[in-house]
Amino acid sequence: MVKITFMGAGSTVFAKNVLGDTMLTPVFHDIEIALYDIDGERLEESFILINALNKNINEGRATVKKYLGVENRKAALAGAKFVVNAIQVGGYDPGTIIDFEIPKKYGLRQTIADTLGIGGIFRGLRTIAVLKDFAADMEEVCPDAYFLNYTNPMAILTGYMTRYTKIKTVGLCHSVQVCSEGLLNHLGMQDKLEGRRELIAGINHMAWLLDIRDKDGNDLYPEIKKRAKKMNATEKHWDMVRFDYIDKLGYYCTESSEHNAEYNCFYIKPDRPDLIEKFNIPLDEYIRRCINQIAGWKKQKDELLAGGNATHSRSREYASYIMEAIETGAPYKIGGNVLNNGCIENLPDEACVEVPCLVDNYGIHPTHVGRLPLQLAAMNMTNINCQLLTIDAAVTGDMRRVYQAAMLDPHTGAQLCPEDIVSMCDELRKAHEDAGFPIFNV
Repeated sequence: MVKITFMGAGSTVFAKNVLGDTMLTPVFHDIEIALYDIDGERLEESFILINALNKNINEGRATVKKYLGVENRKAALAGAKFVVNAIQVGGYDPGTIIDFEIPKKYGLRQTIADTLGIGGIFRGLRTIAVLKDFAADMEEVCPDAYFLNYTNPMAILTGYMTRYTKIKTVGLCHSVQVCSEGLLNHLGMQDKLEGRRELIAGINHMAWLLDIRDKDGNDLYPEIKKRAKKMNATEKHWDMVRFDYIDKLGYYCTESSEHNAEYNCFYIKPDRPDLIEKFNIPLDEYIRRCINQIAGWKKQKDELLAGGNATHSRSREYASYIMEAIETGAPYKIGGNVLNNGCIENLPDEACVEVPCLVDNYGIHPTHVGRLPLQLAAMNMTNINCQLLTIDAAVTGDMRRVYQAAMLDPHTGAQLCPEDIVSMCDELRKAHEDAGFPIFNV
């Protein structure tokens, strides 16, 4: 019986999607599911829901067990073939609040703060402090397991796991699957969806739609560029930053405009509030999402658990398809986050990149992409510099590396002087430690 361990199972809706997908996969009808979390209430809610799904869509064939707290973590992991990671160290309160409110005191505004920027740096540090212990436990009790990481900051966490642990790791995001479909739908080019082919590569949340063609092999970019430029010039919409990328850089990227607004030095400037309006940038967006999500959870929970009638249809999340390919040998293509090692020739080998990967019963095989257009590699490097320094800070426990990561983060460095960056980082470290979430585990 294959065992799948879900770390951070209190992420109930996401656990439902991944584990529901898995139970709908014939080869996994008889799996053992281990749900692990440090929040007892949320763990129990997920346990009830996954059991209901098992009964309703899987004839009760899976075995579902729950494991609460650090003292039960090894038992949750023991013998697992696949470990799905969806933890959020620090949660919304205090973690996310700290990440937003302290930088705001220094005049540094953010939109999402989970991938890059000062929020992404500190989210990465406090999460690596936990992943280090996960990896040690896995090396002891399930050394051959695959670690499927969904937690952000994706490139920082996956980069750490692939370089500094022995665990087979791939980082998984939702944005590759929906990138070109969302773009074509938004531009009124739905007739080009069927049979299209594309190439996407770069880094997580800034992977580039390098090529897109219709079913007959015709290049769709000329029409995309024309329509995107016209839309940005004539109407206010939700994707203006990425459409500006198309105009200025020549290519579209995978993750949303609210994310990409803070991955560079171009759009959020204290002396240019007009840019916030012009590009429709939602400052503090992740804070609003968290508040709305928390407020809506009770209703959503009641709906999901109502009368034990929970059901599910297989989603587009990669996890179940990866596990199926590894278990059966039937190949499957994903956009995976992996150690570069020459996949993208003009990015560092030690960078975590997002590239097409083939999955089969020999594992996960990244493909060689070649060289990115120079301007795209340069954009990626502004993020990679920060990611590599953050990983180095986590491994060494050296605050100077934290300062340097923040200084070289394009958004932070464009807003603040080095002296203020150092003060802000020191204040953020103290706030995290006082809240019980230290940024170092060395």
